[in-house]
Amino acid sequence: MKEITEKITHPENIGISQTVAILIDGNNIERSIHSEADNTNTMLNLDALVPKLLVNRGLSRLVYFREGKHISEKLQERLHNFYHGSVRPCYKSADIPLSINAIQLANKVDTIIIMSGDSDYIELVRHLKSEGVRVEIAAVLKTTSQLLKDEADYYHEITKEDWFTLAPKKTQVRKTQARKTQARKTQARKTQGRSQKSK
Repeated sequence: MKEITEKITHPENIGISQTVAILIDGNNIERSIHSEADNTNTMLNLDALVPKLLVNRGLSRLVYFREGKHISEKLQERLHNFYHGSVRPCYKSADIPLSINAIQLANKVDTIIIMSGDSDYIELVRHLKSEGVRVEIAAVLKTTSQLLKDEADYYHEITKEDWFTLAPKKTQVRKTQARKTQARKTQARKTQGRSQKSK
């Protein structure tokens, strides 16, 4: 009788050829990390976060949706140069343009990672899953809807290791110092006025 030997397959021997689209609700994520860090100069560190999200999968698209007309040229340049990504300005909220883009990408990628904790995306997640797309959520835990987490195939927590704080601009420092000086002068005048009245 011949002995059957099993070949043990190790995970590192398995080739994964999944393609991933990362869609970022910029305003939602920015508000979340500003709130968590208690600092509006805090920025998402995509260089640290994107490789963690992808693991060993390929990046097909990276789109950063942001409300408003004033979008950092440095951010646009960095996304383009490092990830062939883009920034899409939104008239109001990012949820509608992000949802439209996700639906358009559904038959082009294996996985869509939505970077937002907003419960507005629950129906989008359900729809994408019904189309056979794996849907993952990446967001700050405190500002993530539990229903959204439950609906997703996987949840990535964004933590302080995934953001950095910019040094305040010199003009901001000067304005802050000027405000403090003005406040001291005003306080000194009030104190001086009180002491003259008491005489």
